[in-house]
Amino acid sequence: MFSATRSLAARSIRSRVLPVRSAARAFSSSHACRSESSTLNSLDTFTDEEQMLRESVKRFATEVVGPKVREMDEKESMDPAIIKGLFEQGLMGIETSADHGGSESSFTSAIIAIEELAKIDPSVSVMCDVHNTLVNTIFRKYATKEQQDEFLPQLSESKLGSFCLSEPASGSDAFALQTRAKKDGDHWIINGSKMWITNSYEAEIFLIFANVDPSKGYKGITCFVATKDMGIEIAKKEEKLGIRASSTCTLNFDDLKVPAANVIGGEGNGYKIAIEILNEGRIGIAAQMLGLAQGAFDKAVPYTYTRSQFGQPVGTFQGMAFQIAQAAIEIESARLLTYNAARRKEEGKSFTKEAAMAKYWASVIAQRVSGQAIEWAGGVGFTRETGIEKFWRDSKIGAIYEGTSNIQLQTIARFIQKEYS
Repeated sequence: MFSATRSLAARSIRSRVLPVRSAARAFSSSHACRSESSTLNSLDTFTDEEQMLRESVKRFATEVVGPKVREMDEKESMDPAIIKGLFEQGLMGIETSADHGGSESSFTSAIIAIEELAKIDPSVSVMCDVHNTLVNTIFRKYATKEQQDEFLPQLSESKLGSFCLSEPASGSDAFALQTRAKKDGDHWIINGSKMWITNSYEAEIFLIFANVDPSKGYKGITCFVATKDMGIEIAKKEEKLGIRASSTCTLNFDDLKVPAANVIGGEGNGYKIAIEILNEGRIGIAAQMLGLAQGAFDKAVPYTYTRSQFGQPVGTFQGMAFQIAQAAIEIESARLLTYNAARRKEEGKSFTKEAAMAKYWASVIAQRVSGQAIEWAGGVGFTRETGIEKFWRDSKIGAIYEGTSNIQLQTIARFIQKEYS
């Protein structure tokens, strides 16, 4: 219908504006070729595999995760059955090759899984996110074949991974880290501590960033892989406002002995690994915040059409109806930014600016929509019974981890300055 309408419109223009007749034919021909090749699709176009994954994750999140969300939140602990279920569903090695026990799917597939899990529980979502977009990706992109053969099957099938970069004195300034590694024969001895480390309480495989030569500054930073049984100490498990079921811990390394063969990507290349990987990770956080916003929206909006005041559903009053409409637009805008960043990454295009935009905006919208959702449900929304208030608590972290909102704005501003100055 749309194509036919455009064709009629083009013929009408040609009949009235004769001087541009050849240009109109060229435009019409170009449109026909584009339609036949089907190379341009909307950002809501997914492969059959991606769509099947979405439906599968949605069922798992609703049927398996959903009934345990409140209990896990109140206990501030991840149910081991959920972790096991994620592995059994193939959601912990989404991009990993089949040879290493993974699903060998697209990056967008990982983003879809993160989004769908976050609609039910952002805590489960971020566990899956960090494991896939940070830990697995580092092994796939930077590890030797021997390292991949050893660790990727474990990460795909049973063992949770953790990404250890932040420290008490190095948050946004990540490369000011103080953890040190010193060569000792066929091993490295690591001393220091890490803070705010996601997945660390349940993890068995850790990627640790430490400086092997402080005289070189950030160029001395190196990435090591260590396992829990090597002697990693969990010093403190944080008690948090939100994403409570997701573990966030302080780790201590006291003469942690790591084989020399466990250096990832070569000595002194840790800073490059961290920069590149966090750009991808930000798309994952954008997906988490996107799913969170949609989850809060999905819980609150139906209630507004069943709760009546003054003889009509509260959601039909213009004031609330306009708020709901505005929220839907904002969620869609975050979705398009997130999908665009994901597709650009898959296509090998630059995506640093787009990832920053997606991460920033999705975190803004997550806070805004989840806060409004509480108000739409009134007193019920303020209670724990509906679970709406949990979405708001969980949303606050989006503006903080994997690069604060100000860091994202700074990144975007640098790209704009480079383009226009």
